[in-house]
Amino acid sequence: MTDGNHSQPNEQASSAARQQPGLPWAHILTACRLFLAIPTVWSIVEQHWWVAAACFTAAALSDFFDGRIARAQGSQSNFGGLFDHATDATFVASTLAACASQGWVNPWLPVLVVTAFVQYSLDSKALAGAQLRANWLGRSNGIAYFVMVGISIGFALLRLPQLVPLVLSWLLSATTLVSMLNRGQHWWRHRS
Repeated sequence: MTDGNHSQPNEQASSAARQQPGLPWAHILTACRLFLAIPTVWSIVEQHWWVAAACFTAAALSDFFDGRIARAQGSQSNFGGLFDHATDATFVASTLAACASQGWVNPWLPVLVVTAFVQYSLDSKALAGAQLRANWLGRSNGIAYFVMVGISIGFALLRLPQLVPLVLSWLLSATTLVSMLNRGQHWWRHRS
């Protein structure tokens, strides 16, 4: 056989390798955030605030970068969006519940986070493979949940009074309810 006969299958193999998506780094980063919920919750409950701050920072960075990596790799998908949002909801609901157990956050906020996520997923028909659709307030609340966890950990770490995070958590509960009512009204008007 000549070199031409050997190189043709190799060229086809390398062409196929270029067309297949690479390792889903965005999904791996999202999964890391999901697993970071466990040590973050533990460190909040045990009041190891430096550990909580480190775990929270790692989780926030993973949330910041996973979508950017998915877009850069061209690997964004409806499943990836659902996985990312479900991970966010799990992380913030569990860490907010841990903060509530320490008196830093009102106990209704973690319940509202889970309820809002379920409503958001069902309303978007995400479980049927559709893309998630967020309204402006829902998107803002999603960011604010992470900020709320960060404020609670920061105030605890710096030994500042818990009144500020507690009041902010009640305000965030109110905006979550408004967002849920808004989404519910939209669904009621556009139901088929």
